Amino acid sequence: MQRREALKSLAILTGGAVLIPSCNFEKEDILAAYSNLQITATQQTLLAEIANTIIPAGQLKGAANLSVQDFILVMVNDCLDKNQQQQFVKGLQEFNAFSKKISGSNFSKLESAEREKVVTQGLSIGSDADENQKIIQEFLSITKRFTIQGFMMSEYIMTEVKPYSLIPGKYNGEVLISSISNMKING
Repeated sequence: MQRREALKSLAILTGGAVLIPSCNFEKEDILAAYSNLQITATQQTLLAEIANTIIPAGQLKGAANLSVQDFILVMVNDCLDKNQQQQFVKGLQEFNAFSKKISGSNFSKLESAEREKVVTQGLSIGSDADENQKIIQEFLSITKRFTIQGFMMSEYIMTEVKPYSLIPGKYNGEVLISSISNMKING
């Protein structure tokens, strides 16, 4: 009986040894949730860092805390045409090279002030720039637009920061104007 178990274990071990060389451990898996985009988990993390640079955490939660990067990818996947999707993916792929050119390091290794500098310079690229810089500028403008939209439409903002109330709301006829205060979340 032990000989059968030993042969069975040997067969499984030999089969595993045959399969391991054919496995490719170098290539990063592409996220399947975004059918039109070829996005990896590393690129999704980079996008979260860019979004968190645009809306950092402070008194309110930051963009990365609210998973705005998922909203950005869904919007790019579902709402933009093929050409814009390709430019977005190409800009995301080339963003670390742009960061190295501007600051000398990958974006994820930079401090927050240096990250802001890289994103600001990327957004302020002029019309006389070369093709790669225009792709970076287009990528960052799409990312900024969808970051702000996703942040402002998040459940956290809609329920905790600026709770929605149906119009006309409750009536309170005796309120001093000096006692009314609006939360300023836009700066």
